[in-house]
Amino acid sequence: MFDTIDDLESGQRLLVRVDLNAPVEDGRAQDNRRFARHADSIRALLEHGHAVAVMAHQGRPGRDTFISLESHAEILADHLDRPVEFVADTYGEVALEAIDDLEADDVLVLENVRMCEDELPEKEPEEHAESEFVRTLAPHFDAYVNDAYSAAHRAHASLVGFPLVMDAYAGPVMDAEYTANSAIQDREFDGPVTMVLGGTKAEDLIPVIEQVDETVDRFCLGGIVGELFLRAADHDVGYDVDGTEFFDHQWDDQADTIERILETYGDRLTLATDLAYEGDDGDRAETDVEGLEKDTSYLDVGSDTADAYADLVRDSEAVFVKGALGVFEDERFADGTVEVLRAIAETDCFSVVGGGDTSRAIEMYGLDEADFSHVSIAGGAYVRALTGDTLAGVEVLEREA
Repeated sequence: MFDTIDDLESGQRLLVRVDLNAPVEDGRAQDNRRFARHADSIRALLEHGHAVAVMAHQGRPGRDTFISLESHAEILADHLDRPVEFVADTYGEVALEAIDDLEADDVLVLENVRMCEDELPEKEPEEHAESEFVRTLAPHFDAYVNDAYSAAHRAHASLVGFPLVMDAYAGPVMDAEYTANSAIQDREFDGPVTMVLGGTKAEDLIPVIEQVDETVDRFCLGGIVGELFLRAADHDVGYDVDGTEFFDHQWDDQADTIERILETYGDRLTLATDLAYEGDDGDRAETDVEGLEKDTSYLDVGSDTADAYADLVRDSEAVFVKGALGVFEDERFADGTVEVLRAIAETDCFSVVGGGDTSRAIEMYGLDEADFSHVSIAGGAYVRALTGDTLAGVEVLEREA
C-alpha cells in the first residue's frame, strides 16, 4: 500500500498533482465536482502548515479545451476562500522563483503541465524521472503528493516520474477513490452484485463485462453500449442515423466481442425493453424495442426499463454504476439515470457511482451524495479499477512506499 498525507511531517513545501480537467466555455474552465474534492485535500494540507504548489492538466494540445490554468486558479480560490497565486510557467525561472517564495499556508497553481514537452509521452517511470521537467522541479520541494486518481491510469511525467526522485504520498482523493473503486475486486458480497453500464464510450465498457464476471451477477445496459447489445440481439437499433457518430465505428470494432458476450453471458445481461426519443411535439416519447425500426436517435431507456433496472438495484447488496442510461442533462431524458440513482440512494447497499458526467446527475437532480457509498470523479481510472488493471500512478506510489 502507499503512504498517505497522514504520514507527512508538518510544515513542508509540497508539489501536489491534482486533476482539475474541466469543461471549457469561451476559453475559461467551468466549475465541477473535481474542484471541490481537491480543494478539500489542499485545505487538509494547509491545516498542517504545508506550502502547496498545484500541478494539473487541462485538455490536450490541438483541442479547444487545451487552455491555461489561470481560470482554474480562480475557481480553486473560490472553493478555498483564500488567495491562490497563478504563474504562467511550469518549471522555468518564473515558476521556480514563485515556488522558492512559497511560505506556510500559501497556494500556488503552476501552468498546464501538458504544455510541457516532457509530460505527455507514455513512458516507463524511470524514463520520466530522468526528464528535464522532473529533474528541474523536484529539488525545489520537500515531497510530492499525488491526488489525481482520475488521471492515475496515465503514465505521464507528472504522475509517475516524481515519485522516483522524491518522497511521495497519496492525497485524500487518491486514497478514497482507490479504496472504493477497487472494492469490486477486493470485497466479498453475500447478496447479488449489479453493474449498470451506459454512456457513450462503449469500447471502454464492453470488455468490463467479461473481466468482472466472477464478481458481478447481473448487468443493466443503457446508453450506446445498451443499443449495441440490442443490435447484436437482432433488434433494429444500435447504428447511426441523422448524422450521429456514436454507433457504427464502435460496432465495427467490437461486434465480435459483443456477440460473444451476449452468447456467453446473455442470462446475466438485462437489456432495454423500451426506449425514449424526442417526439414531433418536442416532448419525450417512448417505444417498445420489439418490432422497432430505427429512424431517430434514442436518448434514454424507457419507463418500463427504468422500473425494471430500479427493481434489480433494490434487490442488490452492491451496485456499481459507470455511465448514464440517457442524456440526463436534458430533464426529458433523465428518467432512466435518475430512477436508478434514486433506487440506489433508497437501498441499503454498497454503491459506487463512477464517471464525472454520471456523478453530476446526483447534484443536478437533488439527490444526496451521502446516500451513496462512494461517488467517483474518475472515468478511465474507474474502469481500470473495476477490471483489476494496474494504474500506473498508483503502482509507482506503492512501489516507492
